[in-house]
Amino acid sequence: MFSQTAPCISRLICASLLAGFFYLGGCKDKNSSPTTGNDWPAYGGNKQGNRYSPLSQITADNVKNLQVAWTYDAGTTKRGDIQCQPIVVAGILYGTTPDLHLFALRAETGREIWNFTPRPDDRPNRNRGVMYWEGDTAKRIFYTVGAGLYAVDAATGKPVAGFGKEGRVDLHEGLQTIPGYDVSSLSVGATSPGVIYKNTLVIGSTVSEGGDAAPGHIRAFDVITGKLIWVFHTIPQPGEFGYDTWPPDAYKKIGGVNSWSGMVLDEKRGLVYFGTGSPSADFYGGDRAGANLFANCIMALDAQTGKMKWFYQTIHHDLWDRDHPCPPNLATVTHNGKQRDVVVQATKDGLVYVLDRESGSSLFPVEERPVPVKGLPGEQPFATQKFPLLPAPFARQVYTKADLPDSSGSSFTPVRERYVKMQSASKFTPPDTIGTLLFGYSGGAEWGGNAVDPDGILYQNANEEPWELVMQNSRASQSAAHLSQGHALYLENCAACHGSDRKGTGAEIPSLVNIEKKRSVEDIKSLLKTGYGRMPQFGHLSDGERSRIVDFITGKEKDGGKSPSPKTADASKANNPFPYQPAYKAKTWRRFTGPDGYPGIKPPWGTLNAIDLNTGAYVWKVPLGEYPELAKKGVPTTGTVSYGGPLVTAGGLLFIAGTKDEKIRAFDRKTGKLVWEHQLPAGGFATPITYQVAGKQYIVIAAGGGREQQLGGNYIAFALKQ
Repeated sequence: MFSQTAPCISRLICASLLAGFFYLGGCKDKNSSPTTGNDWPAYGGNKQGNRYSPLSQITADNVKNLQVAWTYDAGTTKRGDIQCQPIVVAGILYGTTPDLHLFALRAETGREIWNFTPRPDDRPNRNRGVMYWEGDTAKRIFYTVGAGLYAVDAATGKPVAGFGKEGRVDLHEGLQTIPGYDVSSLSVGATSPGVIYKNTLVIGSTVSEGGDAAPGHIRAFDVITGKLIWVFHTIPQPGEFGYDTWPPDAYKKIGGVNSWSGMVLDEKRGLVYFGTGSPSADFYGGDRAGANLFANCIMALDAQTGKMKWFYQTIHHDLWDRDHPCPPNLATVTHNGKQRDVVVQATKDGLVYVLDRESGSSLFPVEERPVPVKGLPGEQPFATQKFPLLPAPFARQVYTKADLPDSSGSSFTPVRERYVKMQSASKFTPPDTIGTLLFGYSGGAEWGGNAVDPDGILYQNANEEPWELVMQNSRASQSAAHLSQGHALYLENCAACHGSDRKGTGAEIPSLVNIEKKRSVEDIKSLLKTGYGRMPQFGHLSDGERSRIVDFITGKEKDGGKSPSPKTADASKANNPFPYQPAYKAKTWRRFTGPDGYPGIKPPWGTLNAIDLNTGAYVWKVPLGEYPELAKKGVPTTGTVSYGGPLVTAGGLLFIAGTKDEKIRAFDRKTGKLVWEHQLPAGGFATPITYQVAGKQYIVIAAGGGREQQLGGNYIAFALKQ
């Protein structure tokens, strides 16, 4: 049974059907999660995503004796950092380089065993982890590069010839839902690994944020052959449940609704759990009236068949890009005196949903409240949204006058002047052309996820930076006679992310102003064609159209007074099966900062939280990270944004990096007290792991830097002094 089964909108907000629960016990499958802690065999430590280890050699008493045990140079690249959380199986560590070569190391020494190079036409995106599978006679590593899902022999580093085509499956497969349309030109990839249940590999995808987004359907592939097993349509088609929560035939033009942040697996139940993102395009939904299932949902599917067990929608008709940003976490808690198996999902806007794993019903009260409904012309905002009562939000929900920086500081006046001009009374204020201030783009929670210990304590790092969003009428601006062809094509294809002013948002979406001083014209053209990281490929554009965009952003366009002819405008859409162009797009979408560059809000700007999932109460909350220049002035620890998640151990410690000050830290997991820190050579924007070899416990972090700071290329292992 589904937990929300009625097609009418009124029933979509009802409580889920209740059912029994089972205790997640051991599994004899070769690919089940071990309990010794010697290995770190899956993204998140195990298939439940707990990021918890039973190892206890390193403790609060001796953590001060940690030292660097080995360093592996994975190389650097101008285009990205290392977000990979490696895995360890039987003393072998598997991870990826910034250019997405796959490697195997001796986990005890860091010595390289083999290094696999993917196809050159699979342009590297960011990669956060790999998958391991073991059969009777084979051991394989699966990972993604661009649109390629690779199967590599774990012993030799060679591609598995019998998997797909020469060891590779194209991730466009299974997205062909409209007869006669070719999806191969659309941007599709996967930053986070999927999960493997027996011989079935289930995976999500990353797609464009704009109107050219491919659909985000969930797919399953056979680990032996690469054959497509099943497809779950996240944007329902005629006859499927949820179809009537969209306008008729929305699936023919709307993309997105993808699961990009990762998945977890309940092996005993045979269920895969994940969160989905918003529909395309971000911030305007005038052409997609309704609740828009299965966007912004926490979901449970049968891993072998793809049949839906239940769903729980956290945002109806998303207008704020509130994708579920991290994998769920499976845990067992004691609630009202009974043990309950739960799935825990943290959100971009700082909320925690604790749902029964079998039924999808919330353990804690959740209210459906009226929200503002005055939107842009053509927009039909949903009238109500969910407000969980417990646990309390771990990040601020709205920007109030009390959040303005200290009036004695240099940021106060300019920040206040901008603040009073914008709307911020509700986190669900629909975007408009005046401007809104909101939280929830780069956190609350981010892609690094969280950790849960056996006591049911959730550990979550949080970002508390406000963002400003200003919309503009995209169709009117694109048809203006004064626009050049390159300018019009830029507004149609690039402005949704980089803004009409080309200033971007900072680390996530870089500024294109003076881009010609940082990259060559050929490099920019190549990026437009193949994509990289969060930037999608623009295969639906012709070479000439991509050249026009490059000429515009580099200031080399020669016919600046000419507007695009109808023939040219149509050509950019001719081969695009999802030619949705929203009436409004983002003009400004960036961090709300003061003239000094710091967040335009009172600290803390980043925190680390411990939340008791049994009761919904907070155990502790501390700032995470600092700005060294402020610390030297005696400013109390402010916290910074962080990217990457925590690792918790039976030794009583929580390890986390990810902060702008480029440190890795250890906290006492019971109190939140800082007990150790180490300055990395570059930022550790990834999640650390731990494992044990020959009786010695190691902590490893990828220190790849980036995010507006120096780049690095090292994996660094720590162990106690002997």
